Amino acid sequence: MSHEPRSGSNRSRRTFLVTGAATAVALAGCTESDTDSSDDSSGGSSQAGAGLGGGEGGEIDDPMISDEFDPANPDWENNNYLGDTLMDAGFDSGQVADLEAMLERDIDEPAHGNPVTETPDDPGEWLDPDVLTVVDNPSDDLLPQYDDAMDPLVERIEEETGKEVDFLTVDSYAATVEAMRAREAPVGRIPTGSVPFAVNLADFVPVATTLSEGGQFGYRLWATTRADNNDVQSVGDFADVSVAHTDPGSNSGHQAPSALFQEEFGVIPGEDYEIEFSGGHDQSVRGIGFGDYDAGPVSSGAGTNAIENTDDLDFSDFKIVWASDAYVSNPFGWVAELHPDIQDGLRRAWLETDWSGTATANIRGWADLYEVEYKYHFHPVLVAQRLNEVDYESGEL
Repeated sequence: MSHEPRSGSNRSRRTFLVTGAATAVALAGCTESDTDSSDDSSGGSSQAGAGLGGGEGGEIDDPMISDEFDPANPDWENNNYLGDTLMDAGFDSGQVADLEAMLERDIDEPAHGNPVTETPDDPGEWLDPDVLTVVDNPSDDLLPQYDDAMDPLVERIEEETGKEVDFLTVDSYAATVEAMRAREAPVGRIPTGSVPFAVNLADFVPVATTLSEGGQFGYRLWATTRADNNDVQSVGDFADVSVAHTDPGSNSGHQAPSALFQEEFGVIPGEDYEIEFSGGHDQSVRGIGFGDYDAGPVSSGAGTNAIENTDDLDFSDFKIVWASDAYVSNPFGWVAELHPDIQDGLRRAWLETDWSGTATANIRGWADLYEVEYKYHFHPVLVAQRLNEVDYESGEL
């Protein structure tokens, strides 16, 4: 179904929640951005971009750097790649075929924690609010055009549910889950690493993730250093340098690397190197680019936005020494006891609308939404949290 936004709509549906839990992370705290981004810088450069040496460029002397990249076989053991090489190959995200392949995983139950809660049979337990509040996750790149970007989405939800909609933006991962747990917001878009907490603590039901115009989704964990840091050629070298993680609640910025670096490289964050929390992906990317940190794990999506929004940084300023498979990012969903009629309306609004040409697509990069299943699509997140012995309690958020 195609949808054109109503003209002249300038209602502000954006409010802020500041709670005790929300003070844990600043407003610019990290999240896995799922906005599709593009880059037209060229790969294979022998000199870094403007971020290294104030435009003079740093000398790159890493024999492992390759400008020929095969997404099907990156061969990380023998190759490093500059950021622009990966961007040119579209290796900052996944494809619909990856989402479909995830459904073939041989999984009976979620790898960690509880399964998704079913909607109650008793109508007396259903939530039927007059105003449907939707909590949105904190973002590294808070868009000045936020209201314009969200208006088409809000209007479709209102059309399909018959409810007035209000978007609630919060300033931390914890606050997204707590708003849903308190039923202040029975609908929301939850950051990837917080999805299992929302499922286990707030009866969250993940429903859909966003796709770009090209059918791309999500992000990858990029193990990143400066392009001219010739001493770092592998995650194994992180043990000898200063390493920034983004935030304890971030999947790609902390939770996943805490498990995967040990599993893949035998490097234990917090033991083999001291973890310095930067406060967000933007801060990590800029800190690495300007030399405050030597290396760190970042989300390819949020990292892309940070680079594109910083005048003195370029994709060629960064070297990627390892990347994960694509993660499903920031799904929309609802609490299990939301009235089934509202669930049906939300499902139609999210999954039966072509967002191409709307402000939602043009500003946020959301051209379509794809239905997700928790135990399949969030399996890598759950495995990482199981390996990290994460307990799904409020104090662990």
